[in-house]
Amino acid sequence: MKILVKAKPHAKIEKVERFETLFEHSSLPTYKVSVKAAPTDGKANDAIIRALADHFKVRTNDVCIVSGHTAGQKIIEISGPLL
Repeated sequence: MKILVKAKPHAKIEKVERFETLFEHSSLPTYKVSVKAAPTDGKANDAIIRALADHFKVRTNDVCIVSGHTAGQKIIEISGPLL
């Protein structure tokens, strides 16, 4: 499953939120992921992967950033059995 993610680093609270129309031009399910980590040395990306793995109840190895490694908007692929 592929999803579109709007990353929010430096957040006070880590959370994953589902949005219906955050990006209207996309047909992918859209989420806003807030993490405490800074977008330095891939720390925010690692935190986003952990947050999504926890949210979807999959292993962190099942979550992969397909595009947008250095951008605020990312496409993420989640594999494995989703609960």
